[in-house]
Amino acid sequence: MTGTTGRDAQGTRPKGIEAAWWLTLAAVTAHVADWALGAFVIDPTGLDELTAVSGPGAAGRLALSGGILAVLLGGWLAVAVKMRAGRGWARTVLGVAGAGGLLFVVNDYSMSGTVPGVGPALAALPAVLAAAAAVPMFLPGARTHFRARPHGV
Repeated sequence: MTGTTGRDAQGTRPKGIEAAWWLTLAAVTAHVADWALGAFVIDPTGLDELTAVSGPGAAGRLALSGGILAVLLGGWLAVAVKMRAGRGWARTVLGVAGAGGLLFVVNDYSMSGTVPGVGPALAALPAVLAAAAAVPMFLPGARTHFRARPHGV
């Protein structure tokens, strides 16, 4: 394995790492879909609720929440790129985030119960995908991808 690309001697990444990458991309996409549907489509929409509470400044607050989400998801993708390149710290960060997100969903359902519908299922999907992405990163076949690199690399 080369220390800078995260690939093995044949130039390929382990299948588990690629699975984790694609699951992470799916989780990010699910987050964007959940935000957009909650803000503009699923009644009552976030925009409607914000307008009722805040008045005409609601659109700005919604744009701010979308901007913050974009920054957070960009950071998540940056860490995922580092994981794909073989950085062990990124694997740890994604694993903790995946497990933590799933715990939040389980806790939310245990406190508020489940409500049938697309909204709650879509809201849980990013956390489920993030937790699923963490699994292949820690399987034995992926361990060689995260071997310690020489100092200075």
